Amino acid sequence: MEPEIWGLLMLVAAAAGWVDAVVGGGGLLLLPALLVAVPSAPLATLLGTNKLGAVVGTASAAVAYARRVELDRGVVWPTAGLALVGAGTGAALAGALTADVFKPVIMVVLAGVALVVHLRPGMGAVADLCSRTRVRVVAAVLLAGAGVSFYDGLIGPGTGVFLVMAFTAVLGMDFVSASASAKVVNVCTNLGALAVFALGGHVDWLLGAVLAGCSVVGAQVGARMALARGSGFVRVVLLVVVCALLARMGWDVFGG
Repeated sequence: MEPEIWGLLMLVAAAAGWVDAVVGGGGLLLLPALLVAVPSAPLATLLGTNKLGAVVGTASAAVAYARRVELDRGVVWPTAGLALVGAGTGAALAGALTADVFKPVIMVVLAGVALVVHLRPGMGAVADLCSRTRVRVVAAVLLAGAGVSFYDGLIGPGTGVFLVMAFTAVLGMDFVSASASAKVVNVCTNLGALAVFALGGHVDWLLGAVLAGCSVVGAQVGARMALARGSGFVRVVLLVVVCALLARMGWDVFGG
């Protein structure tokens, strides 16, 4: 690749790391950039390379959050363990299933997320401890650890948004705590998918390592901004990312 292409990808990776650290959805930026920059590469290789950058950046953000936010270990660790299997299964089936079939359904879910967040401005502002019951914990673990993680391995973009919403809507976490919890789970979804892609030889390790370094820089900035500015800031970024994901998928389904 030309030096200017390397430079552009590094900037996009840093921006993707920032988005992933705040709420998730960095793949919305980096994966299309990889498709344009390396058009001759197989899609599976670009997906695997994207996962390498994402897992390192997200892990960096998770560490930054964990230093300032107390994680609900009874929720986070079971979800993270299940996420490894769920994402790996999704990645293994990525070649056998047509992701385009799922996009209209995902668009409906994203539209619902946008409406809920917009119509309930108080949601996620502060923690609602009354929402944390045994049934809700099991539901959140299964939804995030199995459902969302499978989606991450199969398709990917927007996983962080869905994880944040699962922890916020089901368990009543505030947006900052939900984002912190989502980062830990997202590390495992990325690891599960990355392992499958790597075993298939679908990772450009040099490019992925460079993107990972840039992603860490963006992730550290994003995590610190989210912690400093609070749940209101995370809510705004979440809405922006959801609208961007809707626009992107809408173009793929109706305009592509």
